[in-house]
Amino acid sequence: MKTKTLSELKNEFLEYLEIERNRAPKTLVNYDRYLDRFIRWLNEFIKKEESDIGDLTDDCIRKYRIFLNRVAKEGEVGLKKITQDYHIIALRGFLKYVAKKGLPVPTPEKIELGKTERKEIEFLEREEIERLLASPKGTNLDSLRDRAILEILFSSGLRVSELASLNRENFSLTNNEFTVKGKGGKRRVVFLSEAAQKALYMYLKKRTDTDEALFVRHHKTKDDSTLRLSVRTVQRIVKKHSSRAGITKDIHPHTLRHSFATDLLRNGADIRSVQALLGHSSISTTQVYTHITDKHLKEIHEEFHRKKKGEK
Repeated sequence: MKTKTLSELKNEFLEYLEIERNRAPKTLVNYDRYLDRFIRWLNEFIKKEESDIGDLTDDCIRKYRIFLNRVAKEGEVGLKKITQDYHIIALRGFLKYVAKKGLPVPTPEKIELGKTERKEIEFLEREEIERLLASPKGTNLDSLRDRAILEILFSSGLRVSELASLNRENFSLTNNEFTVKGKGGKRRVVFLSEAAQKALYMYLKKRTDTDEALFVRHHKTKDDSTLRLSVRTVQRIVKKHSSRAGITKDIHPHTLRHSFATDLLRNGADIRSVQALLGHSSISTTQVYTHITDKHLKEIHEEFHRKKKGEK
């Protein structure tokens, strides 16, 4: 039986990620690029036209890591540590897949990621949050919409793409929880505070259009094929109100997501519950979600969100 080349196994691995793991198209493109770089390097290193499983050794992986650390492109001296880690994460995932097929490969778990400096997370303090949420003034549709957007982003920790894709049918105004599809098609339960519920109710009550999208444009443009707000438009709305609120930090929708998590943690929520509320996966070769019951998550949300420290 002919031994499959690494390129052939790589293609099978990408198909597995797409079909079985439901990974995002961008992830597939990145993994394809990272693994292609490894296979091209290995072919050159061992001086073969096409490498196979037998060519994979602990020593060649060690030398590949040295290569990644020293590689230089035009206008670029080496790869950033985080970019090197992305290459290794893809390689570990590939090796795990191949190992599950019963083929002998170096142990993926022994391939450690390099130490990288963590990027400092930007979040808003309580006083800044209150100023931001109070920025949309008046009762016109745009103001009511913007207030609802800000309240929901902070109340739920939604990613901006998740918020932009919401439809009216996702919500029941008598219920403070709903389901959202996150990265990798994973669904999770999200909860709204009373303030967010009220802001959303006031906005939807005044809407007269029949568009299915939860958040829409209320002024005509050249392209009226869709009223749904784009991710970029939501970003501009957040920027606009952070400026109006006098906040000097560089604020994005994701800043509100960080602020949501920080608010919970500062008030005593455990890290595993916060990971579940955010729909976070760990940085590893496979997505690992925390598994906590929806009921427990709701209790965590109600107990800790938007409460001053020590407040019962």
